[in-house]
Amino acid sequence: MVEKKRRRVTFALFLAYFPLAVTYLAFSGQLAATDWRTASREPAGLAPDPGQTPEAVVQVYSARAVGWRGWFGVHTWVAVKKSHASKFTVYEVVGWRLKRNGTAIVTGNRPADGYWYGNRPELLSDLRGPGVDAVIERIEAAVKEYPYPDRYHVWPGPNSNTFTAYLVRQAPELRVDLPPTAIGKDYLGWRSVHTTPSGTGGQASLFGVVGIAAGIEEGLEVNLLGLNFGVDPKSLSLKLPIVGRLGPHPVPEPKTL
Repeated sequence: MVEKKRRRVTFALFLAYFPLAVTYLAFSGQLAATDWRTASREPAGLAPDPGQTPEAVVQVYSARAVGWRGWFGVHTWVAVKKSHASKFTVYEVVGWRLKRNGTAIVTGNRPADGYWYGNRPELLSDLRGPGVDAVIERIEAAVKEYPYPDRYHVWPGPNSNTFTAYLVRQAPELRVDLPPTAIGKDYLGWRSVHTTPSGTGGQASLFGVVGIAAGIEEGLEVNLLGLNFGVDPKSLSLKLPIVGRLGPHPVPEPKTL
């Protein structure tokens, strides 16, 4: 009887959470109110001017997805600039490009920190300086080796966040803690055990639907139906579905090797 009552209370709290989370997000300013066709793609001022930055740079970003998807998750991407290059190269996966190009992988020279159709990006990692060109070469190789270029599923993956997680695993120097709202980051395909995207821990996942992860950067995360709940002792933050991270989350300072 006690166990049955506990389950009912847990289920009631679970149901009550979602309208509260949606209300929070609606007033958080994370979602653009403009039409995606006219929404801003301008730089947000988080990336260095490549023309004034001779050193190599790797940055990782996230921003709320477009349309209804943005209520649940984010889109992530990786931007790189080799030493003395005049532009950033952005690597990302975009689902609608798959039918047009036969691959969901998009490589372009858009602004590294450009708004994602009106939604402001968040800088997740910033690596610069000597030795970073070698990191970029590993990322470029990972783009070519990505196992799902011809597949895209919003849930549970593979999608844009699966792609970013795959790339950053090849560059643990970035120590990227992908947001709990990066649905698809835990999709490992037939492989059920792997390192966390930051390279500072390990995770077990069943096709991105259920799983658990623990790492120095990620803290502890539990994935239930693609929704992540967790706690990050390092930043004293809670990780929640829809809402994302609750707690201190300053803009990362540039790191060097």
